[in-house]
Amino acid sequence: MNENLFASFIAPTILGLPAAVLIILFPPLLIPTSKYLINNRLITTQQWLIKLTSKQMMTMHNTKGRTWSLMLVSLIIFIATTNLLGLLPHSFTPTTQLSMNLAMAIPLWAGAVIMGFRSKIKNALAHFLPQGTPTPLIPMLVIIETISLLIQPMALAVRLTANITAGHLLMHLIGSATLAMSTINLPSTLIVFTILILLTTLEIAVALIQAYVFTLLVSLYLHDNT
Repeated sequence: MNENLFASFIAPTILGLPAAVLIILFPPLLIPTSKYLINNRLITTQQWLIKLTSKQMMTMHNTKGRTWSLMLVSLIIFIATTNLLGLLPHSFTPTTQLSMNLAMAIPLWAGAVIMGFRSKIKNALAHFLPQGTPTPLIPMLVIIETISLLIQPMALAVRLTANITAGHLLMHLIGSATLAMSTINLPSTLIVFTILILLTTLEIAVALIQAYVFTLLVSLYLHDNT
């Protein structure tokens, strides 16, 4: 079977119109809400997880940094649900697109950096030149620190894109191998199928971990600038 390995990463269209926007808006619809005074177990577990995640990320922040708590919690929920939905068969994962990840990373990084320059400009500029630097090395260190600052959003986006894409490709390859071997050797097929199940379990963990890592790094950038 001649199938394009990267076909699942092509943005889908409906009647020639891009459907990525609809797919991006779909995950929030899956988050349950309650209108009753007493919540059920699902809502209670969801609220406990949100509170635990928010507490872990916001503990190190001051009052100004904690104003971002709603945005950061919304970000981790969005990335996690999007990654998990992408593991379903014949589905599209928006977080495999570098353009989308950059669209998330750049505004959040820029907001944190601008806040740092507005509130603590001396401390923000001090990061470009460590204390006790020899005079001949000052221009080089300023250039290096500037590049390292500007590359932060790119590193955020590339890390998320690479991890999610690599997992999807590996699952696709092992799934294709399982299907091809099913008519050749049954014992080998069972072994490869077991590996596929274990890899799928690992990818579920990776989907959640990458959402947490992305949000945590944004939180750290915010902490450095508040």
